[in-house]
Formats: sequence, C-alpha cells, structure tokens
Amino acid sequence: MDLTDVAAALSSAVLHAGWNAAVKASRDPTRAMTAQMLLSAVFVVPVLLWSGLPAAEAWPWIAASTLMNVLTVSALLRAYELGGFGTVYPVGRAIAVLLVVPLAAIFAGGWPGSMALAGIAIIALSLAALAWDAARDRGLPMAALSWALLAGLGTAAYILCDARGVRAAGSPWAYGCVVSITNAAAMCWRQRRGGAPWTQVKGQWGVAVPVAVASVASYLLILWVWGHAPIAPAAALRDTSAVFAVLIAVLWLKESFTRMRILAVLLAAAAVPLLRLG
Repeated sequence: MDLTDVAAALSSAVLHAGWNAAVKASRDPTRAMTAQMLLSAVFVVPVLLWSGLPAAEAWPWIAASTLMNVLTVSALLRAYELGGFGTVYPVGRAIAVLLVVPLAAIFAGGWPGSMALAGIAIIALSLAALAWDAARDRGLPMAALSWALLAGLGTAAYILCDARGVRAAGSPWAYGCVVSITNAAAMCWRQRRGGAPWTQVKGQWGVAVPVAVASVASYLLILWVWGHAPIAPAAALRDTSAVFAVLIAVLWLKESFTRMRILAVLLAAAAVPLLRLG
C-alpha cells in the first residue's frame, strides 16, 4: 500500500468512528442512524449524476452488501442500547478484522505479504485486547456482547461484498453512491412502523447532517482504496476505527481509559508502518 492509500484508509477510520460515536451519543440512536442514512442518500445524488451507474456485474454485490449492512446496523443499534460505545464498537470491529483476512484470501485471491500479515496480526491483537477489556467489564451484559459479535460478522460480510463489488463496478464513486441509496431504502423499510421517511429526519438535523457527510466521505474513501489496493491490509487499517473509537469514548463520552486500552492504541500505531511496507 502506498502512502496515499494508508492516509485514505486511516481518514476513513477516523470518520467512521466519529460518526458512530455521534449516533451513539444522540438522544435516539435508531432515529439518528435512519436520518443520517436518508440524508446520505440525498447527498450522493449529484455525485451519481456525474459518475453514472455502476456496471451490471456489480449489482449482485450491491444487493448482498445492502442486506448485510441493514443486518449489521440492526445488531449494532441493539448492542448500543445495552452497552457503552467504547466497548460495543471495538468488539464488532475486532471480529470483523479477524474474519476479513481469511475471507479476502479465499474469495478475493491471494494472501498479503509477510510484512502486511504482521501488521494485520498486530491490529488484530490490538482489537482483541479491546474486545477482551470490554468482555471482562462487569457492566457489559452478555446480550450486548452477543449483538456486537453479530454486528462484527455482518461487517466482515459487507466488507467482502463491497471489496468485490467496487472492483466490478468500474467506479468507486458510482458503486458507493448506489449502495448509499439502497442502504437508505432498506433502512426505511426496517423503520416503516416509525412513519414516512421524511418524518425520520424531523428533529435530527443537527446530528444527521454532519454525520451523513462524515459517513459518505468515510465510505467513498475506503471504496476508493479497495478499488485498487490489497483488501485485507486496507480493511485492517480501516478497522483501526475501533482504536479511534476508544479515544473518542474517553475524550467525548467520558468513558474510562484503562491500561489495556492504552496498550491497544500503541499496538495499532505500531502496525501502521508494517502495513505501509507490506
């Protein structure tokens, strides 16, 4: 991975952690999540008019990604109801990064080089430390942990779908815009008992607008990287969002900063040069 790819993946990670934290901190996370997805769909329309539609080969991946995304979001929101952001989010990302490497090797072709594998292993260790720290927290119900694990499984699945789909699409911008729209449609269907789509945005503008911008930017950045760079190292870098989530949880949400979390942050930082060299 070249330096531009590393910077883009890390920027995507920061944005992803930030908008998830904002959703968790809102008064009604489910409504805030729905509103941001709806606004994301609106924001990408001008880009889609410019980019055009993705190639036909990408549409099965778009459908699969949308299904996996709505399942992941549902599990994540349920986990947020039961546990803290600084524990739930890292557990989900830890599961995802552990699964993405073998899945990418099997379905997308080839294992990463030795340096990249070492970097991925260190990030996996970092996220495992966060997950273990979360699991040993007596304040984390087993139900929250279970939903977080399910969210991690869904995340790994849609990462693989997106990585394959964006390469078939011919344009990361076209693919990302269409998936943003189909995700919003799926979320509206999920929340159909809550009223018409436009009512979901009511009262959420202050949270939803910046969160939607961050969400779209994060997604398009990582799709651009997955369009040409090795999938597993790029996904591992993106999943350092769990480390940024811990920092956000401590600084913004006032959650505790344990020694294990400090170790995880240091490990993740040490892995970045290895992924760059790999």
